[in-house]
Amino acid sequence: MIEQPSRKFLRHVLVYAVLTLGAIVMMVPLLWTVSTSLKTRDQVSIRRLELIPDPIALENYPNLFEVQPMLRFTGNTMIIVVASLFGALVPCTLAGYAFARIPFPGRKYLFPILLATMMLPYVVRIIPLFLFFDEIGWTRTFGPLILPRLLGHNAFYIFLYRQFFRGIPDDIYDSARIDGCSEFGVWWRIFMPMSRPVLAAVSIFAFEFAWNDFLNPLIYVGSSQNLWTLALGLNALKGFEGADSSLNIVMTFSMFMIIPMLVVFYFGQKHLITGVTASGSLKG
Repeated sequence: MIEQPSRKFLRHVLVYAVLTLGAIVMMVPLLWTVSTSLKTRDQVSIRRLELIPDPIALENYPNLFEVQPMLRFTGNTMIIVVASLFGALVPCTLAGYAFARIPFPGRKYLFPILLATMMLPYVVRIIPLFLFFDEIGWTRTFGPLILPRLLGHNAFYIFLYRQFFRGIPDDIYDSARIDGCSEFGVWWRIFMPMSRPVLAAVSIFAFEFAWNDFLNPLIYVGSSQNLWTLALGLNALKGFEGADSSLNIVMTFSMFMIIPMLVVFYFGQKHLITGVTASGSLKG
């Protein structure tokens, strides 16, 4: 039965109204954070809703660098981010390619085991991992934060790559092998250039997780302030290690962490959606 135009119009209006309402609800915390980051200490203490402060305290942002060593925190965080991106773009792609195209012994058993690790909560592994790194003397260092990421420790990324690589037509793979291309050459020259959507999606995931990671630095770095990341620095503003700052400074620090993620997502959202949907819709 053909849907009547008026009913179809009302259905679209209802859908867009619900989506608009949901978007507004989701935007309120961000708008409140932006507003509070532009208020003075006295304005924050006034208990009334004021999204546009008067006056606007833009000096909160340069003052933040006086309250906390932001450059050092940012540098420490970027070290972890770079390690995460390398692991996501090199070891994980190689593992995904191997599971997708190389019929090595035990492949059909190892891949389900890899997927099973995704179902094991990370909190279950925290204590064994900490004891291991403590035994080899790597606590209070960047070692536990960098090495697993460099080695491509995320099974979800490998799964996405494997699914995407299996969807590439066999004719392309066979043609490259017949022309004398090695497995490494097929991965580098053929598959990697064709995998830009999933590479971009995984890069966004890796950047987001490393940029916002709080638990791992807290566990392995602890009170070593020269190794603190941005997440630990933000936590320090509210009571951790004896620090306590005004809410406007806390929100300014929060905006310092939010803005890079907004920029990355804004420019990469198209690739993120394309990469995830392509990996999920290809044959398994």
